[in-house]
Amino acid sequence: MRAQNPNRAFWSGKRVLITGHTGFKGAWLSLWLDKLGAKVGGLSLNPSTQPNLFEAANVKGDVAHTICDIRDAEKTAICVANFKPEIVFHLAAQALVRPSYNDPLDTFSTNVMGTAHVLDAIRRTSSVSTCVVATTDKVYRNHERGRAFLESDPLGGHDPYSASKAASEMVIQAYQKSYLSESGVGLAAARAGNAIGGGDWSEERLLPDAIKAWQGEETLHIRRPNAVRPWQHVVEPLFGYIKLAESIFNDPKRTTPYNLGPDADDNHTVRSVVGRARAAFGKGEVSFANEYEGPHEAGLLSLDNSKAKQELGIYPRWSIDDAVDKSMNWYRAFYNGGDARALCYADIEAFEADG
Repeated sequence: MRAQNPNRAFWSGKRVLITGHTGFKGAWLSLWLDKLGAKVGGLSLNPSTQPNLFEAANVKGDVAHTICDIRDAEKTAICVANFKPEIVFHLAAQALVRPSYNDPLDTFSTNVMGTAHVLDAIRRTSSVSTCVVATTDKVYRNHERGRAFLESDPLGGHDPYSASKAASEMVIQAYQKSYLSESGVGLAAARAGNAIGGGDWSEERLLPDAIKAWQGEETLHIRRPNAVRPWQHVVEPLFGYIKLAESIFNDPKRTTPYNLGPDADDNHTVRSVVGRARAAFGKGEVSFANEYEGPHEAGLLSLDNSKAKQELGIYPRWSIDDAVDKSMNWYRAFYNGGDARALCYADIEAFEADG
């Protein structure tokens, strides 16, 4: 059975804490949960880009906003305790592969110890009953053999980012088994694919790079055009996080990880996504590298989403064409004077209507 839209009666009045609420996914999630009637708190660093969705959509007006570095264990514990959340979404992370090569220690301290600090704060805060930790499709030991990863596959990581997120899952398992299950706190990891959507201006991401180049009448340079990724519109994994939290709240023993990605036949190359983006945007020059440039990144990533379908009823709603079209339409409307907040709400409502 397919999962219904988020349960408004469930979320109304719930105290929900989001780490990383100033980031791309965190801002979208804050808007959605506020729309559902939750009392949202956020702890995060300041936005890392200009522009950014947190400011463009005035997310600060919807949340109890706290600047907090999750690498600081004491401050993180204080922030969590002060807000007294019932549900926590842990999204704060160093989320990019290539920058992880430049600063591996920051990546490990944020993604591994930062996760430990958040979970330790949760175990010391009696109000918390549920936590969803956002990890990534890149946690798997990837031999690029063409098979979609199952949740039971071995974890690993060639680059510092992937290794840090795989290590963070070891932290999740340790806290779940050693502390949280005994106190009735439900905890699970959600391994999502490559999220795209309006409002992302991060460095080293495909559509933000395309928007920057094409808005400035410059050529978009693609390093690895034949790399395959599980692309999905940002509302898809966020819907998964929300429904997973609902499920865990009602059944705290649901503690295993879940893949949240498109169907295997809807994975596409970078070249294909760029072509769709250029068609949707209406213009744009592109230069494709003949050979791979830069440090190692996986060439093939695919997630098996059958467990999320069977146990949670979470099925992809939007195809890659839908995801790219809605993303580029968002940017085009924004740069033509559209309101970022209204554009996000329109996509959320369209997604719910397709349920």
